Amino acid sequence: MRLTGTGLFLSARGLYKAPAARDWAIPQGLRTRDLGNAPANLMYDGIERNIRMALALSIVVPVKDEGENVAPLAHEIASAVAGEAAEIIFVDDGSTDDTAAVLKKLKSEIPALRVIQHGRNIGQSRAIRTGVRAARSEIIVTLDGDGQNDPADIPKLLAVFRGAGAERIGLVSGVRMNRQDTAKKKLASGLANRFRRWMLHDHATDTGCGLKAFRREAFLALPYFDHLHRFLIALMLREGYDVRYVEVGHRPRLHGRSKYGVWDRLVVGISDIFGVRWLQKRFRGAADSREI
Repeated sequence: MRLTGTGLFLSARGLYKAPAARDWAIPQGLRTRDLGNAPANLMYDGIERNIRMALALSIVVPVKDEGENVAPLAHEIASAVAGEAAEIIFVDDGSTDDTAAVLKKLKSEIPALRVIQHGRNIGQSRAIRTGVRAARSEIIVTLDGDGQNDPADIPKLLAVFRGAGAERIGLVSGVRMNRQDTAKKKLASGLANRFRRWMLHDHATDTGCGLKAFRREAFLALPYFDHLHRFLIALMLREGYDVRYVEVGHRPRLHGRSKYGVWDRLVVGISDIFGVRWLQKRFRGAADSREI
C-alpha cells in the first residue's frame, strides 16, 4: 500500500480527502461583491454566522458525489426537525457530479436549507468544520450524506442535551444498531475500534457513526486535523466534557458508493490513533477558569 502522508501523520490514496492547500468556501449563490474587498472565506461576519440570527439547532451534512441521495435526505431532515427553529447546512466537498445543482434547486423547496460549496475536495472533517463555523446555533447535529443515518433519530440525541444534568455534556454520539455494511467493512471497523479503545481509553464502541450532537463552542476549541470527526469522543473527554451515547438505526446505502476504502482507512486510522494519544499525553487537563 502506498502511503503519502496525512491525518495527523499519514494518509492513503482513496480516502475522502485531498492534499491540503488554501482553505476556502463560499455559500452557494453568494456574490463576490457581497464580500467587499475581503477574501472569500468563512471568517467574515455575514458568512460565518450572525449572532443576531441565532437558532435553536443547526444540522450539518458533509457530502461528496451524493447527487441521488441529497434530495430525499434533505426532506427527511426537514421533517425530523419540523418543530425546531433549525437550519440545515449541506457542505458540498468538491463534488464532480450534480450534487451542488440538486442542492441549489432544493433551496426553493426547503426554506431552512443552506448550501456551502468547497472549491475542491478537502475532506470530510474539513467539510464538517466549515458547516460548524457557518452554523447559527450553539447546538450542532451532524449526519452522513449517504442516507445511512436515519434523521428520525435526531430528536433522541437532542433529548439528552435537553435533559437534567446536561450542563457538562459536550457530545452525544449515536451508536449504530444492526449495521448495514459489508462483512469486510465491519471487520476492519471492529479491529480499529478495539485498538483505539486500548490506546485512547475512550470506551467508545462506535466512533464511526456520523450521527452526533455537540456544542459548537466545544467542537471549535478542539485541535483540528484530517479525520478529526473520528476522534471527537476521545477529544471531548480530553477537554473535560461528558459524553453520552444513544442507540440509533442504520440503513443500507441506496445509491452511489462509499468514499472510503476499507483496509487503507484502517491503516490510516491506526496512525491517527498514535497522534491522538500524543495529544492526550501533552494535555494538562481542563481549566476551571473564572474571572475574579
